[in-house]
Amino acid sequence: MLEIRNLTRRYMTRTAVDNVSLSLEPGRTYALLGPNGSGKTTLMKMVAGLTKPTSGTIEFDGTPVGVRTKAQIAYMPTENYFYNYMSIADAGRYYADFFSDFDSRRFAEALERMELEPKDKIRQLSSGMSAKLRLALILSRDARLMMFDEPLNGVDILTRAQVVDEIVRNRAAGRTMLISTHLVDELDPYIDYAIYMKHGVIELMGSREELREKGSLTDLYLQIYGQHSGTEANENA
Repeated sequence: MLEIRNLTRRYMTRTAVDNVSLSLEPGRTYALLGPNGSGKTTLMKMVAGLTKPTSGTIEFDGTPVGVRTKAQIAYMPTENYFYNYMSIADAGRYYADFFSDFDSRRFAEALERMELEPKDKIRQLSSGMSAKLRLALILSRDARLMMFDEPLNGVDILTRAQVVDEIVRNRAAGRTMLISTHLVDELDPYIDYAIYMKHGVIELMGSREELREKGSLTDLYLQIYGQHSGTEANENA
């Protein structure tokens, strides 16, 4: 279980995450919802151990997040993080060297399903192909907590369907999935729990059953962030 207590991250005069507390239980799929700038990425980077909190605590199975928990937590960022000279196959070898839980056979199977050629250079990939590569790499690990930062952003509708299918395929028993997005509709059928962030705080959270009494995920998004933000959230990128 992931336990976040009174978590805050400040950057000079701006507070990106403000006194957030929540628990993520094993085996559930969580949607972390909100427009850009709501604090989603900062929160996930702190859980991944890439950004230090200003205050508060993060524990995974009772252990403070750090070197000892990195083997259990996988994080897919929005940005590319590979060298220009690398091929898709090189990226797989890099992950295999860096993460002992990386399954090269699973990676090859994911590449085939998502129509990615191992020999292709990463610098030549479209934004959608690059997103699929990052997804294949993360899903080829055996981490118990998998976090995906805006995996549907900047890709066409067909690629979105592939991305969602791969995430759903890998919701193994006991594995926790945390997916941040401002594209609500695609995830609605698959999530167990939704967390709405706004200006660094949690505006609303609850199980899908509890929230359904208040409306659909999209309806709640429009109520919390306004009609303009909701329209942008559901446009094709």
